[in-house]
Amino acid sequence: MRAEIEALAQDVGNSVALLKRHLNWDEALMRLDELNAAAEDPNLWNDAERAQKLMQERTRLDALVQGCRAMENEVTELVELIELADMEGDAAVAADAEAQLRAVKDRAGKMELETLLSGEADANDCYVEINAGAGGTEAQDWAEMMQRMYFRWAEQHGYKVELVEETAGEAAGIKSVTMKVIGHNAYGWLKTEAGVHRLVRISPFDSNARRQTSFASVWVYPQVDDTIDIQINESDCRIDTYRASGAGGQHINKTDSAVRITHIPTNIAVACQTERSQHQNRARAWEMLRARLYEAELQKREAAAQALEDTKTDIGWGHQIRSYVLQPYQMVKDLRTNVETSDTQGVLDGDLDQFMAASLASRIKGGDENA
Repeated sequence: MRAEIEALAQDVGNSVALLKRHLNWDEALMRLDELNAAAEDPNLWNDAERAQKLMQERTRLDALVQGCRAMENEVTELVELIELADMEGDAAVAADAEAQLRAVKDRAGKMELETLLSGEADANDCYVEINAGAGGTEAQDWAEMMQRMYFRWAEQHGYKVELVEETAGEAAGIKSVTMKVIGHNAYGWLKTEAGVHRLVRISPFDSNARRQTSFASVWVYPQVDDTIDIQINESDCRIDTYRASGAGGQHINKTDSAVRITHIPTNIAVACQTERSQHQNRARAWEMLRARLYEAELQKREAAAQALEDTKTDIGWGHQIRSYVLQPYQMVKDLRTNVETSDTQGVLDGDLDQFMAASLASRIKGGDENA
């Protein structure tokens, strides 16, 4: 067999072996046996909440275990097929089998990343807040571009996005927006996007076509379910109502239906304006506040919490995590991992996986598993 195919097969085998190490293979098999046995217990659904969590864990673990086994079998079969094709001089079959082998390697890499999403809230839905920073109208337009970027990323991954709150810019773009991203591991992936994002381009708002630098910040926090006890004293909160901004029909513009809740001890504020009534907006805002306080508690447990908070202190120079340069050259570079690409349009259209994967992997290596 050709040396390059032997090397590729070895690469794939190493990827699968690494995945199994991440899974703690023997422990994973024992745990799966326990979950399968528990699933056969006729009394399991007497506690629906516990049963649901158990079945979710079982489904996830079974998919990983079966995926590893399937890839090992595929590698063996494909290597044998390539050897046979080479012996018979069938270049087309050999090339097709080689392509399948490379696809197995890619699949192993993606599954390995899935095993890294083991933080306490990684599997949860999440909220994404985007705020325009230094740069005025430029920054507000940039914030709207980022809103589209994350919407496209979510769309590509089969996630659902709900608009929670949006404040329009004076001339263009948005001052801020809060979106809820719904889907398995939404928080695990999107948490890597928290920080300041810097855009360099020729301004479409400048008649002299000068180059401008704009900033916008992203903050991500997980949705929490009712099983997580977050105590909030209403006396610690200030509740404001106001008229919702933007399009929304006569009702949304003529009544004080929008709600903002500020948690005074932490100065955490959330707002909701997209529901039909003030009562519904208030309920959603309380849900968001619980999520923000829970996320804040998670951050306290992490060694890197202060560094992450520092990225939010000033939406401007010296605090960015990623630069998007559209002029004088095309480059998007993540300043934490040094991952870069010249496909700026692809990134703005939601191609963010390479940045998320590198950031997630570097956090795990640094021991920051719940970042």
